[in-house]
Order: sequence, then C-alpha cells, then structure tokens
Amino acid sequence: MKAYLALEDGFILEGRSFTGPCEQGGEVIFHTGMTGYQEMLTNPSHTGQMVCMTWPLVGNTGINAADMESARAHVSALLVKECCRVPSNWRSQRSLPDFLAAYNVPGIEGLDTRALARHLRLHGAMRGMVTTGEASPQELVSMARCLPPMEGQNLVDLVTPAQPWVRDGQTPRAVALRPDGAYDWNGKGLPLAVMDYGIKWNIVRLLEDHGFEPLMLPARWSAEAVRATGAKALFLSNGPGDPAALVEEMAALRELAYELPTAAICLGHQLLGRVFGGATRKLKFGHHGCNHPVKDLDSGRVEISPQDHGFCVDIAGIPGIRVTHVNLNDATHEGFAHEDLPVIAVQHHPEAAPGRLDRRDFFFARFHDLACAAVA
Repeated sequence: MKAYLALEDGFILEGRSFTGPCEQGGEVIFHTGMTGYQEMLTNPSHTGQMVCMTWPLVGNTGINAADMESARAHVSALLVKECCRVPSNWRSQRSLPDFLAAYNVPGIEGLDTRALARHLRLHGAMRGMVTTGEASPQELVSMARCLPPMEGQNLVDLVTPAQPWVRDGQTPRAVALRPDGAYDWNGKGLPLAVMDYGIKWNIVRLLEDHGFEPLMLPARWSAEAVRATGAKALFLSNGPGDPAALVEEMAALRELAYELPTAAICLGHQLLGRVFGGATRKLKFGHHGCNHPVKDLDSGRVEISPQDHGFCVDIAGIPGIRVTHVNLNDATHEGFAHEDLPVIAVQHHPEAAPGRLDRRDFFFARFHDLACAAVA
C-alpha cells in the first residue's frame, strides 16, 4: 500500500505501509541503534515522535514479552528501509507488523532512510505527516506545519499512571494507599518514591536489584502527597516532551530535592537541573541511539551510552552544582551532582535496554549508597 512522508520544510519521500491504512503526524527523528527496536518502540519517551531507524532491516528478531519497556508501543510511526515480516529468533512471539498494528502505529517501509536521516541531521528534527490516503504531498506538508511543535508540549500527562503502582513480575500492579496517604512498604528495600514521567520498566527492575523498594507515583503528585507515602528517597524517571512545560512537577521537586536523597535520569535530569537553576533547550536533532560517547569527568573514563532525548539542560556555573559528565559529540551536559546534598543525575540511560551496560551497576549502586548514608 503506497504511503507518503512529508516534512514541514517540503521534504517528501514515497514508501509503503506494512500495517495498513494510516494518517499520522508527529516530530520526525532518527535513531541510530542497530538492535533494540522493541525497547525503543515501547519507550514512553518517544510519545509524539515518528522514528526513522538508520539500520536498514528492522524486525528480524520479532517481538517478545520479556523485552517490553512499557505496556504498549508509544511512537507515532515507525519509518524503515525494510521490514522483516517473518522473524527468526527463538524468543519471538509475534511479528513487528502485527505488534504495530495492534496499537494502531503506522509502519512505513521502502523509504530512503539514509536521505531522511541526513536531512534531519542537517536541518534538525521537524514535524511530519505520513498517510496512505488521498492527500497530496503538498497537502501533507501543510498538515505537518499545523502540528504543534515539541517545544512547550507537556506529553507526560499522556504516559504517567493514574494511580500508584509496583512491579509484579513483568507487569505493573496498581496499589492502594492508606486514608492518610501512607504506603504499606513490604521491607524488601529502601522505600523509594519514583516520579513516573513515563518510566522504562528496566529502570524499575534495576532499582529493585540494587536494594530499593520502588513505588511509582503519578507525575503531578504534590510534595505533601509524596512525603505522606513514607518514602526515604526520590527517583525521577525518563519521559517525553518539553521539561519547561512541567510546571506543577517542578513545584513539587523544589521542595523534595532538598529533603530526600534524589537521583534522576533523562527527563528527570532536565527537571532537576531546572530546579537548581539550570536552563533547558531543544537540541537540533536530539540524541537517539545506543552509541553516544560520554566522558565521566571524575574518572576520565569515556563510556558508550544509550540515549533518547530531544532536550538538554545547561547547568554550568550554578552554585553548589558540579558537572560530572559531558557528551563528547556536542559538549552538552550529561550529568551533575550536588556538592552539599545527596543528589545525582545523568542525561543518558545507564540502565540500557537497549545498549551498553557501562554505567548500569555503578549508577544505581552509587545512588543506593548515597541514600542509605543520608537516612542513616
């Protein structure tokens, strides 16, 4: 089925839909991962985005329940050179086309993804439309220009949970709190309040593995409500959209970050940076992939990191804040620590899923040590 992709600047490509009829819009980005397409598709940070995979053949290993990073696909569309319809892997439980169709996510193949990725790298991520309908390419361009830009969008509201939850095996389980807002912790680890802006499930698993008992909370919970749970530490998750739009979330963090040992990843890193006086800005084409070099300024070690974000935070020169990590591609800040408070944050994804495991254990173990020392 013939399909067209049109960007807001007039760039047009022809391809084919492998998921049926569609018409969808979103911010078009490119992702450089050679593997891990399932984890990417189910990462809530990609809400509102149409993702172009630079690796030419996608779908080879199918889809399986164990590699889900959330309960569903979150991308607005998947743009590939070629889709493998018949996967070959012992873990596969369904094909990529079947998975995308189940969540009404358009899949478009036959595109010149190399040309598309190059165009986005030169001109920046931009709004786009895909369709199998009657709209002309020129009409699609006009439709793309009418879409809201990513700047100013609060997309966290689309992915944050409606009520608190905990991990039960491979899936979330909603939990009830006492009338006074307290939670009955089970004593399996340090009580941890997790602000769920669209958390990846592997983060939850690793928090448990490193001595925490995480309780995931809705993004807009007040500082008072978080305190009432009885949590002894705070974690801020990844998530989609513009951090500057999360006004209520930052109001709570301005209190909690000075009271509880705190760690943050990705969007959480940006929010925490803003709370301490930093400024966020939109990156030209974002960091999306599994192979971004990040330098640890404390050790001098260069790590290869997974990343998925379109914004960054500038925190240099803020009193009490020390930059700990720098991106070696564009010198953006990839991590910081507070000099007086038990607070650490990184922009990249130390939990991987997919990607290298360079920082996984170090980051989560360090946070556990900081939190335990602070509450002792």
